[in-house]
Amino acid sequence: MPSSSNVRSRARERNSVLSRPEFISLNQPLRGGGGAGPSESRGSSRRPGQIKNQTSQQSEESADSGSKDRRESTKMPEEDCMQLNPSFKGIAMNSLLAIDICLSKRMGVCAYTSSPWGGCRSMVALLALTGHGITWIIGTIVCLTRSNTLAGQEVLVNLLLALILDVMTVAGVQRLVKRRGPWEMTPGFLDCVAMDVYSFPAAHASRAAMVSKFLLSHLVLAVPLRILLVLWAFLVGVSRVLLGKHHLTDMVCGFALGMFHFSLMETVWLSSSTCQTIISISTFSWSPSF
Repeated sequence: MPSSSNVRSRARERNSVLSRPEFISLNQPLRGGGGAGPSESRGSSRRPGQIKNQTSQQSEESADSGSKDRRESTKMPEEDCMQLNPSFKGIAMNSLLAIDICLSKRMGVCAYTSSPWGGCRSMVALLALTGHGITWIIGTIVCLTRSNTLAGQEVLVNLLLALILDVMTVAGVQRLVKRRGPWEMTPGFLDCVAMDVYSFPAAHASRAAMVSKFLLSHLVLAVPLRILLVLWAFLVGVSRVLLGKHHLTDMVCGFALGMFHFSLMETVWLSSSTCQTIISISTFSWSPSF
C-alpha cells in the first residue's frame, strides 16, 4: 500500500503537469456541459445524430459553394469564351487576317537594322519620306508662292486642299480603328506631326495614290514620266510594308482611299476665282470692294 505522502506528491505532480499552457484546454469544461469536470469532458463523445447533422450541413455548404462557382464561371467575359460554332464568314475573316499578318511580317525585311535587308533601311525610309504628308504640304505651299499663272495656282490650291483632306481623313480613320503595325514600332516625330500613328489605313499609300492620280489628270506629262509616277506611288506604299509599319491590307486600303479622295476633290473642284480669293485671304492682301 502506498503511503499517503506518495499519493499527495503524485497528485501535486499531476496538477502541475495539467497547469502547463499546452494542457490548459484539457482542464476547461465543455461549453453548455453544465459544469462537467475534465474527466467527463475528455470522456464524453458526440452523439451519432449530431455527427449526422454536421455532415449534412457540410455537404449542403459544399454543394452551395459548388453551385456558386458554376454560376461565376458562367459569367465569364465574352472575349474569353470560345465559339464552338463559328460562322463561315468569321472563319474566312480570321483566316484572311492570319494570312495578312504572316505575309506582312515576312515582307518587313527592313524593319530593323538586323533584318535581312537592314542595310537598305535608310534608302527605303528615304523613299517613304517622299510620300509623307508634311513633305507634300510644304512643297505645295512653296510651289504656290512661286507660281505666277492662274491655272497653276488653281491646280496647286486644289492639291493643297486635297492633301489636307487626305491627312485629316486618314488620321480620323486610324484613331477610330487603332490597328497596330505588324512589328509594333513606335511612330517617329514626323509621323506624330502628321497624325500617322496607327497602321490602318496606310497614309503614305493613300497620299501617293491621290497625288499621282491628281498630277496625271492635271499635268501634261510624257509617257515615261507617267509610268515613273505610277511606279513611284506603288513603291511608296510598298516601302511602308518593307519598313514594318503597315500590313498589306493597310496598303491596299490606303490606295483605295487615295483614289476616293481624288474623286471627291474632282467633284468639289474650286474655280480659279475662288482659289484667288483663298490666296488673297491667306496672304492678308484681300481688299473686298463695296
